[in-house]
Amino acid sequence: MKLEGNVFAVTGAGNGMGREVTLELVRRGARVAAIDRDPNALARTAELTIEPSRVSTHVADVTDVETVAGLPGQIVKAQGRVDGLVNIAGIIHRFVPSTELSRDEQQRVMNVNFWGTVNMCEAFLPVLAQRPQASLTNMSSLSALIAFAGQTMYGASKGAVKQYTEGLFQELHGGRVEISAIYPGNIATEISKNSGVAMIDAKGQKVRATTPHDAGVAIVSGIEKGRFRILVGSDAKLLDTLVRVAPRWTTKLIARQMASVL
Repeated sequence: MKLEGNVFAVTGAGNGMGREVTLELVRRGARVAAIDRDPNALARTAELTIEPSRVSTHVADVTDVETVAGLPGQIVKAQGRVDGLVNIAGIIHRFVPSTELSRDEQQRVMNVNFWGTVNMCEAFLPVLAQRPQASLTNMSSLSALIAFAGQTMYGASKGAVKQYTEGLFQELHGGRVEISAIYPGNIATEISKNSGVAMIDAKGQKVRATTPHDAGVAIVSGIEKGRFRILVGSDAKLLDTLVRVAPRWTTKLIARQMASVL
């Protein structure tokens, strides 16, 4: 997918990977419609870009169907068109067994991660389908490829995103819209704070993480190359290989590691 001169809508653009994807797209000559719930965070993202005039900001909650439905028109008015959608917005839940989560907590994770993604895709696909070439990229997770105890419902929501995205790929195969899914490993973002939950206590253990900047570069490179799966981080690449070769052994390995920190 060509980046230079094209317009990409990016959710979760106020911080973390969403911000870094926005910055990297602008570095590569694209224009961005940055979407987030936090207007101050959006303004800061625009300030950090090398060319703020190429960024328009749009305050929206991806779980609000009515607000999301109006975004394509707003962005076309601000930017002239929309060539790509990058769904980054997402949350986690408390690091506890799934049976300890309330139904409200479970539904909140599913509403943001899965239904928020669906809302955005359904709103933007009719517009993207009219472009000569377009791109749609959804944020799944390494947790969709292998489970992590303590984040079971989060993994389920991202597994749903994986299946939904791959289904869209099949439904739109041969058309104008390229479909990709992102599978990041451990990224040093503020997702815990933004999700309103406490971060996992690693109990003194060092946790290797990919920086948001490096993740943003990897994601944008994957979009540019039209990757079907965009794996981000050495841990994601390693575990993706291991779980294909030895799924039971790898799942038990992760279970032991999670038991040591929960």
